[in-house]
Amino acid sequence: MGEKCVIFYNSNKAKAVEIYTELKKFLKEKGVTLLLPNEIQEATFSIVIGGDGTLLRASKEIIKKDNIPVIAINAGSLGFLTEIKEIEARKICENYLNKDYEICKRGLLELKINNDIYNVLNEIVISTGRLDKKLMSVDIFTDKGKVNTYIGDGVIIASPTGSTAYSLSAGGPIVSYRLDAFIITPISPHNLSTRTIILASDEIIKAKVNYSDINNFLMIDGDFIKKLTMEDEIEIKYSNKKLNLVLPKDRNYYSVLKEKLKWGDNLF
Repeated sequence: MGEKCVIFYNSNKAKAVEIYTELKKFLKEKGVTLLLPNEIQEATFSIVIGGDGTLLRASKEIIKKDNIPVIAINAGSLGFLTEIKEIEARKICENYLNKDYEICKRGLLELKINNDIYNVLNEIVISTGRLDKKLMSVDIFTDKGKVNTYIGDGVIIASPTGSTAYSLSAGGPIVSYRLDAFIITPISPHNLSTRTIILASDEIIKAKVNYSDINNFLMIDGDFIKKLTMEDEIEIKYSNKKLNLVLPKDRNYYSVLKEKLKWGDNLF
């Protein structure tokens, strides 16, 4: 039985379209059957071409099939997740077909809001969206007890994968993707002693906003979900799903961090 692939790409980026066109031809020459995104259940692997935002959007479809390998190719600028460079694209696809690769497993969070369930790769954000002059108040609990009341512009609950995204910009730490953990980072806290806390992945987090008369927005992976009220019930736990990224065997996570974050470079 031959390989079957679904390719997701950012059609608004000329570079992504160019890489897609080249890979499509290459894969057909290799005897790979190309499927449409809605045929993901029949695929044996998938390819994402674009930036991290493209992968975040595509991941919602990709995880519908358990344990499917994902080759994430960077056609954007930064690319923490889509870390395969354009020059490496054909080679990593060839390595995959030759079974010469490693899998980097990225944990996901599971968000339940009332009766709706979402899988989250990077982060869950509860914030005012900076559209309200009044500070928001969010209570965070786990099954072990109350964590804190966060007063400010909001709070971020991130996975280790999301620790290099919004949470990092808000002052949170970088947490290795090899760990399963929650990173809770306040956004512009009113109390300056309020800092990020890292919780174990076996805890179940519950969140509740304390005011309904201001803007309380819920977002996941950059997408708006709903405006929250005090009646909304939010529960967050670790998902049993993983995003399985295909990487070269010699890839060094810390070298990637150094490259992306310009560690040691003279910035001036």
